[in-house]
Amino acid sequence: MQQIDYIINEANASVSATVNGQHYPLPALWLRERCQDSENLDKTTKQRFFDPHQLDENVSLVKVEKKHNTLANLTFSDGYSGEYDLNEFAADFDVWDGAPNDIPWKSNVDKSLFHIDLATLKSEAGLIKGIEIFLTYGVLIVDNVPTESDAVLEVANLFGHVRETNFGKYFEVFTRPNSNDLAYRSVPLGPHTDNPYRNPMPGIQLLHCLENQTTEGLSTLVDSLSVLEQLKKEDPDGFALLCKVPVRYRYYDNDVDLIERRTMIESDPSGRITGIAYSPRLDYLPLLQDQEMVIFHRARKRLGQLLCSPEYEWRFRLEPGQLQMFHNTRVLHGRTGFDPSEGRRHLQGAYIDIDAPKGRYNALKRKQGSIRTNDEFEIADTKATEEMRG
Repeated sequence: MQQIDYIINEANASVSATVNGQHYPLPALWLRERCQDSENLDKTTKQRFFDPHQLDENVSLVKVEKKHNTLANLTFSDGYSGEYDLNEFAADFDVWDGAPNDIPWKSNVDKSLFHIDLATLKSEAGLIKGIEIFLTYGVLIVDNVPTESDAVLEVANLFGHVRETNFGKYFEVFTRPNSNDLAYRSVPLGPHTDNPYRNPMPGIQLLHCLENQTTEGLSTLVDSLSVLEQLKKEDPDGFALLCKVPVRYRYYDNDVDLIERRTMIESDPSGRITGIAYSPRLDYLPLLQDQEMVIFHRARKRLGQLLCSPEYEWRFRLEPGQLQMFHNTRVLHGRTGFDPSEGRRHLQGAYIDIDAPKGRYNALKRKQGSIRTNDEFEIADTKATEEMRG
């Protein structure tokens, strides 16, 4: 957690902050926008009653009165005067969003870390635990889910709202000859991201096993964060191209034709890698200069090899009554081929948005009054990472 100290200077009519030893003067316009009185800010929603975009860009502080260590009354040149609790600014200096840190994993990870029982999830404490597992590893295996149609929606609604697509609120995964997606056949499916042709892509996918009478048809999961670490070490130039060159993805059938362009490797506004858009069945090599195309394809090829490597890919049998929930762009999923004549293999799937579990998690932790600090997560995460990486 960051150390923040505020300096309230009455003589110079100024306010500043020192964050981990670095000094930040707080401009008048920045402060004016963050007024905290009930006439300008709704205390419940933290939403403003005024339009800050219309403030005078030349507004200045004309008077500063210190009332307590972090409490001050500020008066501005536009006539506004109000009381400020400077501790309310802490979030402006910390990019941490309250969630546990990612822990990349390989196929030798202790899989018991990923499991939780549905009955446990139905309590607040259990739901917090389940979301922590998911936010940390990008995957959660829920046990003892009733093998009933629509049960996937019950689990999905614990974490967020179901996102409906052209496949419906949920979709059935079983063998259908001449289906509109290879997922509905018995052929092998390599690791992939679902729906890279959509904007936005589904953030989270849930797959619930109702029946599995086949000896093959194993589920596969692979953490792209671990794979991308390795790719960047082996081929930094190719990695950089995959981060910046958009790729075209397309899906079409009789009722819809979806096209989207996005980079294969995705990052957040701070530059942190968050996952990939990877689906060899749906993407197209971008038009580049000869040498760049060679570098791009070489990196794409190696990425595919790493994703399928036993070092990274976890293969397992999803049993009836089990549900896998995974971060669609971080943890890629797939399936080995199977013989449909052996018996039925029937799954139901659904999507929810990626921000839903995190929002629910933060609300539950706030309700409990037990939000852990980033330092506590970092200590726990460091220990877990050391154990998993040997």
